[in-house]
Amino acid sequence: MRNSGGLAAALAKGDNRERVYIVEPTGEFENDPNVTDKKFPGNPTRSYRSQAPLKIVGEVTDWVRQTPSELQKWREKLANNKGEIIN
Repeated sequence: MRNSGGLAAALAKGDNRERVYIVEPTGEFENDPNVTDKKFPGNPTRSYRSQAPLKIVGEVTDWVRQTPSELQKWREKLANNKGEIIN
């Protein structure tokens, strides 16, 4: 999970350092049906949503970082994506 979180952080827009936080819900939460029911039945991606705030309890700093070349390939895949699942 930490490597996929790091990849998502690296691909996010912005110029600041990537960050991956460990969070805990402060209230009710549920599977995110936009991800789990439509794209990944059974929630293997562990995607959730909540109307309650999340509490940051830590930060992950030891994920495997992609090379600039690998990141560029991911950006090209995302730019050309037509809604299909990318692995």
